[in-house]
Order: sequence, then C-alpha cells, then structure tokens
Amino acid sequence: MILTRTSEVSSAASILLAEQKDKDAKKSFINYQPTISYTKKHMSKKGTLIQDIGEFGLIDRLTKGLTLQSARTLRGVGDDAAVIRVKDNTCMLVTTDMLLEGVHFDLMYAPLKHLGYKSVVASLSDVCAMNALPEHITASIAISSKFYAEAIDELYDGIKQACSYYHVDLVGGDTTSSTKGLVISISAMGVEQKNHIVYRNSAKPGDLICVTGDLGAAYLGLLLLEREKAIFLENPAIQPDLKNHQYLVQRQLKPEARTDMIKLWRQEGFKPTSMIDVSDGLASDLLHICTQSQVGAVIEEDLVPIKEETKLLALDFKIAPITCALSGGEDYELLFTADPKDLEKIKYLPDISIIGEVLPEEKGVHLQTSGKKQVPIIAQGWNHFNRDKTEQ
Repeated sequence: MILTRTSEVSSAASILLAEQKDKDAKKSFINYQPTISYTKKHMSKKGTLIQDIGEFGLIDRLTKGLTLQSARTLRGVGDDAAVIRVKDNTCMLVTTDMLLEGVHFDLMYAPLKHLGYKSVVASLSDVCAMNALPEHITASIAISSKFYAEAIDELYDGIKQACSYYHVDLVGGDTTSSTKGLVISISAMGVEQKNHIVYRNSAKPGDLICVTGDLGAAYLGLLLLEREKAIFLENPAIQPDLKNHQYLVQRQLKPEARTDMIKLWRQEGFKPTSMIDVSDGLASDLLHICTQSQVGAVIEEDLVPIKEETKLLALDFKIAPITCALSGGEDYELLFTADPKDLEKIKYLPDISIIGEVLPEEKGVHLQTSGKKQVPIIAQGWNHFNRDKTEQ
C-alpha cells in the first residue's frame, strides 16, 4: 500500500507540473501583444528570404528538431505520405496537397472540372508513391465572392469523377472564404501492410533506376497553354489552336495517378526498393531519393522516356527535350529503384523504362548525355518560392 500510495503521489505531482507548464505556455500567448517593430523585424531585408531557400529548404527549416510524439507514427515529414500504424502490421498513409489560383493553375485555360480532377490526382499519386492504393480523400476549398455556385458545382463534378474512377470515397473537408481567388486542398488516405510500404530512403548502390510512363509532356502542355493565352490576350479574335496537341494538353490539365502500376506490381509480386512520384521534375525527385538514401546515381539521356510529340514541341520552343523531363514536373509518374535480381521480372512489365543505376554516394548524381558526357544533375524543377516564376 505504501508503494502504491507513493506512486500515486508521484503521478499526481507529474500531472500538476505538466498542467502548470501548459498554463504558463498559454499565459505567454495570451499576454503577448504584437508590435510594429516585431513585424518589421521579420519582414526586413536582414532576415532570410524564403525565395532564397526554396520550398524544400523552408520545409527543412520548419521541421528541424521535430520529434514524433506518438508510437503509432512510423514516418512523419519527409516522404510522399505519413505512415501511421493503426493495427498490428496495418498502416494508414496520409498526405495533403494544396493548389492556389495564380500559382498552380490559371482559370483562363484550366476548366474547373479538370481542375477538380487534377487536384485529387495530385494527392492520390503521393499514396501510390508509397506502394499503396488510396481509399479516402477530404476536400477543402477557399473561394472568393467572384465565383458562382454553378462554378463550384463544376469543380466538384471533377472531384467526384476522380473519386469514381479511382474508387475512393470523399469523406469530408472544409469550405471557407478567400480574398484572392480559389484555393483547393485535398488530403488522401490509404491502408497498407507495413512490409509493403516503400520509402524514399531505401535505395542501395547497384539498384536499377526506373520510371513509369513518359516525362516532360505536362510541362510542354503548360508552355503551349501559356503561349495560346498570350496570343489570345494580344488579339482576342484569334482562338487557341490545340487540336494537334491533345495529349500534351491532357497531361497538363487532366493527369492520372498510377494506381494501375501498384495493382500490377501486387499481382506480379514486385516491390521497389525506393520510390517517389514525379511531381517536381525527374532531377529534383531523383535527388530526393539520393539524398534520403545517401547514394549517388547515373541516368542515361537516351533511356529517359519522352514521347515524340513532346520532343517535337520542345524543339519548337527551342528547349532540349531532356530539360523538359528533368525540370518540368507534374507528370505524376512513379520514379523507383529496383533490386537487380528483379530485372527479369520488371523488364517484361508494360510502361516501365530502366533509365540508370544507383551508385555509391561519393560518385554523385549525374546525367550521361547522348554524347557520352556526364553532367551533374541539379534540382531546377518547380519551386513555389522562386522569385522569377509565377508558373511552373
């Protein structure tokens, strides 16, 4: 009884101490009064500009020192989705993507139905990148008074169509007002066995570097839409001519998530050693895998899958096609590494290209050009805070 009583007192003291710390923290917030000098300090040129460190530099800065509080959290920040254990070896994957008008899309040429569909795909693709299938989404929007209810109906028609096509349920969300246009935030969730989940940090030297589908088309679709927009604004009598570039435009306005690949790999018993979806460009996303896996890599220009239509339009824009694949983004294909022992298995699977090899970290990350020169790969893809970009 004495031991039990002592434990109870000790436990009660710990609770009271925690409550007091919580009260002190709340009090500091309540008593805090913002001042003009505080605002000037954090807006002054003496600080670190976000546009100088970029999106991923900002994420690293904000999450530095972050510790996981729940034993159920197996993976927090740093991958395509968080991984949360829900029962025994069963895990839930959770991810969120946000799209802002004027940053991620232009309503002058992005139909609202297509936009709703694409916003769902962007989040579903992150679940696929963990070697899992999405099952649920939530959709939150912020809208300005310039919209009619019928316009939002169109947006949700696209969201519902994506849910129907990918067999996921819309289970909630939020709606609020916006002072500057439309904001869309989609969270996606899926459930998978722990040993089936694939992360970015598990590539090994000797692994094959592979990618699904083709790359660069979404970026060329964007350039095409921007060009036609500029022509129309200069002379509204000239209507956009997109009929010969339907594939490129569709890749930009209505991409697809590669759930088909996840299903196929399950049937064939194949599991990648690491994976990420190509949303920021092949270069940036390959560097994510290499950085987190602490490895190097080499990919061959001639092996990177680029459709002929993409190549021709890239040359029309006086851009090297490989640049579109490396730095374009929004392809939503799956970039993954595979154990060499699975070569016989994957080389017969459809829509997969083997483009390179994982190397030791000290070898660096390079592109071997068609002229057999090795060029360091640098992340020059989509950066939300680049001062020189308002679009991708």
